[in-house]
Amino acid sequence: MCGIIAAASTRNVGKLLVQGLHKMEYRGYDSAGIALHQNDSIAHLRALGKVQLLEDKMVAEKPKSKLGIAHTRWATHGEPSEINAHPHQSKNNVYIVHNGIIENYIELRESLIKDGYEFLSQTDSELIAHLLDLYLKQSNNMIDAMYLAKAKLEGAYAIAAIDINDNESLVVARNKSPLLLGLGTDEILAASDPLAIGQLTNEFIFLEDGDVAEISAEAYTIFDANKKQVTREITKIDISSQATSKGEYKHYMEKEIYEQPQAILNTIDGRIGGDDVLDNIFGLGSAELFAQVERIQIVACGTSLHAGRVAANWFSSISELPCQVDYASEYRYRNPHVDKNSLLITISQSGETADTLAALRYAKEKDYLGSVGICNVPTSSLARESDFVLFTNAGPEIGVASTKAFTTQLAGLMLLALSLAKSRELNPILRKRVVTALRTLPEVIHETLKLKDQILAIAPAIASKDNALFLGRGVFYPIAKEGALKLKEISYIHAEAYPAGELKHGPLALIDENMPVIALAPESEIAEKLVSNLEEVKARGGTLYVFADPSVTMDVNNGAVISMPKCDFLLTPIIYTIPLQLLSYEVALLRGTDIDQPRNLAKSVTVE
Repeated sequence: MCGIIAAASTRNVGKLLVQGLHKMEYRGYDSAGIALHQNDSIAHLRALGKVQLLEDKMVAEKPKSKLGIAHTRWATHGEPSEINAHPHQSKNNVYIVHNGIIENYIELRESLIKDGYEFLSQTDSELIAHLLDLYLKQSNNMIDAMYLAKAKLEGAYAIAAIDINDNESLVVARNKSPLLLGLGTDEILAASDPLAIGQLTNEFIFLEDGDVAEISAEAYTIFDANKKQVTREITKIDISSQATSKGEYKHYMEKEIYEQPQAILNTIDGRIGGDDVLDNIFGLGSAELFAQVERIQIVACGTSLHAGRVAANWFSSISELPCQVDYASEYRYRNPHVDKNSLLITISQSGETADTLAALRYAKEKDYLGSVGICNVPTSSLARESDFVLFTNAGPEIGVASTKAFTTQLAGLMLLALSLAKSRELNPILRKRVVTALRTLPEVIHETLKLKDQILAIAPAIASKDNALFLGRGVFYPIAKEGALKLKEISYIHAEAYPAGELKHGPLALIDENMPVIALAPESEIAEKLVSNLEEVKARGGTLYVFADPSVTMDVNNGAVISMPKCDFLLTPIIYTIPLQLLSYEVALLRGTDIDQPRNLAKSVTVE
């Protein structure tokens, strides 16, 4: 998970490359580097740590260039260090930046050592520079050298390369890792993400797997996997500076928490009408296909997997369909059986999650009725490769810990449950009830955000602990898991979640005065059982923090009960997510951690 950016321009590019790295720092932030072509030499600067440290070096050394590449890293091969930072070089002739993983790097490394190449880093990426140098010395140009190198490489990669003997153009290549071109004024750019160059252009070309492109300040040429020159569609995307700035907030995560009323509205807008969900909101022909569905398979990772586990309950209760949920990283390895008329659902905020894409590609070889993607990025690989797709329209999410992406995924999955029920002519009264509740959901979220003061009151007690336990029952168990994930991601508190009924089957041994217990107690038929589970915690001296419907009666003399706004029960998982996000944020703030860029994590997981 790294971010690459490259530029060929009629102006100096150093500043715009570093600005682009800042925009992509959510993809990786353990080191950063830049290589700038200076006619007969390459200015090569790297820094361990965040992009700002690289920028400080740039300010001190003031290199000038109209052609360059840059990189922000999240370590996969080799520890975070300056020597492992990109760009990597070969004999001061070829410099490259790379996002992805080269799976056969060990054998390629051994072969290159025999050819006289010395490896300075522990990375798999350095060998790409050596391969390119090797083939350039065989009287090839950079395009030819890139194709020869590609023939050797196994794995995922987005590559940008410069040659010391060419101060006007650079070459990029893509395979299973995002890469696009940006068409600016008297300059052409390449990047992993349109956010990196959105302030410079609104015209983008999304390269396809196997593509190689040569770019200069005035022109670009794209070749496909067969080395045939091709034309790729130009896509216009307007990325406002407001959407990618923190504004009045301290952190992106805080901003994105408070954007959720509008984000949810964006997800449902134009997709419900009257008393029902509209037809074919997942694409033309989706309603007809949904009528044939008899079983659902969900694959996702992390937060998106939690959204899938909530949705599995909705598919059962609203669509009357059985549902299997799998970690995308594990799905391929259990030799899954696919029942007749099964629908595959993939969920990914970025649409570039490597494990989820791999599961989708694996499933294409199976006998699925079709595939549906739930995604926030219309230009992503997931969007292009799914049969049908619904975009959550949450807007850019920069904070590594997902907030609005999660709740909009839930809203999108509810729309899918309603669409499946409608196509199968099921539960019209229930559908009407849910659609009515969806219309009021943004306002209920707005009311939920007003719980901040009560959450501020309990945050210090949790921030002083090193462990926490989250409890929920039924559909609220995955919400408890999401709450635990948020807390551990940004505060570094060890947090786990359990179904409340499992408390006495082991986790109860952990309960003492140093183990805060956060529980979800919505009004439902399971509330009474949950209350009895929590009594087990109280009896053992545990501290209880309960988010509860006002109708739930509970006497908590050690901890607190926070009353939640009223909401239709089927949508309460979305509402009960909000205070857990706020709690994690406030606890992390007290502990002084890096909230937007927590250690060891990156936003867009583009490696398996």
